[in-house]
Amino acid sequence: MRTGFFDIENWREIGTTLARNKTRTFLTAFGIFWGTAILAIMLGGADGFRGIMNRNFAGLATNLGVMYSSNRTMSYMGFNKGSGWDITIDDVEGIRRVAPAIESISPVTSRQVTAAVGMRSKSITATGAGSEYAAMVSPVVYDGRMLNENDVQNTRKVAVMGRNVANELFPEGDAVGKYVSFNGVYFQIAGIVGQLSEASISSTLDDSVLIPITAMRQVFNVGNKVDFVVYTAPAGHSPKENEASIRRYMSVRHSIHPDDDGAVGFQNIAELFDMIEKLFMGLTLLAGFVGAGSLMAGIIGVGNIMWIVVKERTHEFGIRRAIGARASDITRQVLSESVLLTLVSGTCGVCFAALVLAGLDYGTADPNLGMAGFEMGFGTAVGIVLVFFVLGSLAGTLPALRAMRIKPIEAIREK
Repeated sequence: MRTGFFDIENWREIGTTLARNKTRTFLTAFGIFWGTAILAIMLGGADGFRGIMNRNFAGLATNLGVMYSSNRTMSYMGFNKGSGWDITIDDVEGIRRVAPAIESISPVTSRQVTAAVGMRSKSITATGAGSEYAAMVSPVVYDGRMLNENDVQNTRKVAVMGRNVANELFPEGDAVGKYVSFNGVYFQIAGIVGQLSEASISSTLDDSVLIPITAMRQVFNVGNKVDFVVYTAPAGHSPKENEASIRRYMSVRHSIHPDDDGAVGFQNIAELFDMIEKLFMGLTLLAGFVGAGSLMAGIIGVGNIMWIVVKERTHEFGIRRAIGARASDITRQVLSESVLLTLVSGTCGVCFAALVLAGLDYGTADPNLGMAGFEMGFGTAVGIVLVFFVLGSLAGTLPALRAMRIKPIEAIREK
């Protein structure tokens, strides 16, 4: 008697054998199904939660640095400890020259102003910035355009208005090209913008207005003072590489002690992104560990069931051997049952996980940012099923070897 691995009769017999004890087969299959599903859901879920977290910072450049002034912590050259100092517009170009890893840079200055259109008015934040500021915040341009270099160089009285402000001051819509008064000075609206997330450098774009830094200095009499400077580093570099050079330059320009690290403040947004990435890398590893534990529990269940099956069918295997079945035929029979149970249950678990992840992805979708990333790649799905296939085969190997060693005479007597 020979049974080929691809013999249809062999597989029918396997199905009949598994169906004899439906409860046991179902519980074993469910253990594999659940282990596979948990592993796939946790791996895909970790990517999805990473996507949700990253969406909170969408629009901000990942290689962004911020430099600001703070009070001196050391007395130096006639300036007492605790005295303040101001960044100037001239410092911006100086920083661009001396810093080793600057891709783009912009001064930022904000003032609270009253915006008025006819009888409507609203108190908002006006932010003055350079033309490179847009690349750092990646705004959503709903209408018109962002500020450009000509606006800054020619001190144009143009404004890019946040979506919420425009909806309130221009409820009829079509605000681009119209004029708005900021503290009695009229600016022409060049564009309507918003931001992708809640994270912002100064004030949220949706609830403020952006104007050229040169117009801000002229109209609102802010002089040469700058609130802070934002800059980005080129790909492959970190904003932190610029800090030492900037600190030395500002120390010379503003009579700050060379060792006074507290007077020149920095924020490295890139470090925040790195921290988030490391956090979710750890969560992914934890998810894989927990999922692998569930997977191993299911595989152990398969091994235990196959031991029981071999014990229960010892008499049957003895009869098969007596009428001509080879030891390899018995081994193949037991191993095939283990592989079938593992493959079918594991595939169902992966399909179930894919449906769950698709539902989560759809439920957390954002109109501007799209899907969060609750998904499982095809390669990952195939990999999980293959791992189950290998482990399921190993789980059935020992019971199959025991079945192969059964002696026909002893097996026939055992009943």
